[in-house]
Amino acid sequence: MNVIIVDDHVLIRKGIRLLLEEFPEVNVVAEASDGAEAITLAIKHIPDIILMDLSMPDGLDGFTASKTILEEVKQTKIILLTMHDEEIYVKRAWECGIHGYLLKNSQANELYETMKRVAKGERVYQTKIPMEQLKRVSKERGASILTKREQEIVRLTSLGYTNMQIAQQLKISPKTVENHKANIMQKLALRDKHDLVTYAIKNGLIGLL
Repeated sequence: MNVIIVDDHVLIRKGIRLLLEEFPEVNVVAEASDGAEAITLAIKHIPDIILMDLSMPDGLDGFTASKTILEEVKQTKIILLTMHDEEIYVKRAWECGIHGYLLKNSQANELYETMKRVAKGERVYQTKIPMEQLKRVSKERGASILTKREQEIVRLTSLGYTNMQIAQQLKISPKTVENHKANIMQKLALRDKHDLVTYAIKNGLIGLL
C-alpha cells in the first residue's frame, strides 16, 4: 500500500510516518507540505492512499487539492486527516467524493483499518455524524441532518432564549422544546449548551431567519 502524507506541519508528517512504520505492508513514498505539492507528487507516484490534511493556510487547502487529485489520478484514494468534526466539513468532503474522513486524535490501528477499508473501495467516515444520515442529507445540496424546526431551536438557544421563550416564539409547548433539544444533542453527539452554540456558529445557524 503506497502512501503519501500531506500536512503543512513537518512534525505531524513525521509522526504519521512513524506510526505507519509499524505496518510492514504500508510504504510511505512521499511527503507534501501543501496542496500544490500533493498534486504534483500524486501524479508522479500514483499512490494507493493519500493522507490529506484539511487546513493548509500557506497553500491549497485539502478540499481543493483532493478534487484535483481525484480528477487527475483515478486510482488514488484520499483520506482526510483533520481536527474538524463539524457537519459542514464532513458534508463537503462527502460531496467532493473523498473516500475517508478521520480525526487526528484517532489511534494508529484506527488509521490503519481505515486505510485498508478505503483501499478495498469502501468509504469510511469516522465522525459523529452517522453514515446513513450523511448519505441522506448529501442527496440534497445544502441539506442538514437537523430538521428546519431543530435548526430554529438551535438558533434561538444560541441567541440566549429560554425554553419558555422558544415555545412562545414557535407556538409549541416547553416540553416539546425539551424533546427537540434532546434529539438535537443526540443527533450531533453534543454534551452541553456550549457545544451547541459552537455548532451553531460553525455551521452558520446563527444567521438563520
